Amino acid sequence: MSAADVSVLQRPNDKLVRRRAFNRGMEVLAWVAAALAVALLGVLVWSVAKRGASELNLDLITKSPAANEFSLNPTSGGLANAFVGTFIIVGIATAMALPFGILVAIYVNEFAPRAVKNFLSPSLDILNGIPAIVIGIFVFGLLVVGHGQSGLAGAFALAILMLPLVARATIEVLALVPNSLREASLGLGVPRWRTTLGIVLPQTIGGILTGTVLAVARVAGETAPLLFTSSIVGTSTSWNPTQALQSIPVAIFELSESATPADHARAWAAALVLLLFILFTSLIARWLANRSRRKIARAG
Repeated sequence: MSAADVSVLQRPNDKLVRRRAFNRGMEVLAWVAAALAVALLGVLVWSVAKRGASELNLDLITKSPAANEFSLNPTSGGLANAFVGTFIIVGIATAMALPFGILVAIYVNEFAPRAVKNFLSPSLDILNGIPAIVIGIFVFGLLVVGHGQSGLAGAFALAILMLPLVARATIEVLALVPNSLREASLGLGVPRWRTTLGIVLPQTIGGILTGTVLAVARVAGETAPLLFTSSIVGTSTSWNPTQALQSIPVAIFELSESATPADHARAWAAALVLLLFILFTSLIARWLANRSRRKIARAG
């Protein structure tokens, strides 16, 4: 090959130059989008912290509203009843959704025929996309009408929202488990159900916890279902889930409707606590996801 031919090959092709320029432009656009998302998060956190820091103290968490006030117009005291109510409602919802979500995921990924799997998978996606207020109306008609509001009704509504998140996360992590583990166990004569429970499922604990933590972070801030199921409350702190319990999202909504600036500050403080909870749970979920991924990779 002559030197002229080599020089021609070494020249940058116009199409290649355009591709490199387009690639560089898309990289810059991706960096700008990521920076914008982080900036929006920073502005959100700063805005909430700036407005709520003045009322963020121990009394907010340990003291209930004034005894002579109704929850629709609280003007003094803390929000201990809301924090306790949220803890109980979300805890019961997690206890409801977690086992059912895991069982649904195991059936879909390990036992269901292809036709059933093709039906259940989009059904979970549809359930995940149903607006929270629709779930609230459904539970209101199912459990509240004729029985009254209660923390259990609110927990059931939140459990419906959590179920597809837990199930979807578990299905995804079950699919990552190498088939060689299943085949080795089945080759030794171990039944399919025992292989799933004793070999496959332990590999996915981190992923299941990740999905659960993300589901908890999502439902902890839901207001609409609780307005229908557990919002007619007093000011005392109650641990009885058969009664209507106050919650942080509902308390924020009620305080924001007040005409008193001090109530607005308390609403911002409660929002800051809720935001910090969601941030920390998201970080925990990310750590658990990375840990589960490394564990499954080592098993493979």
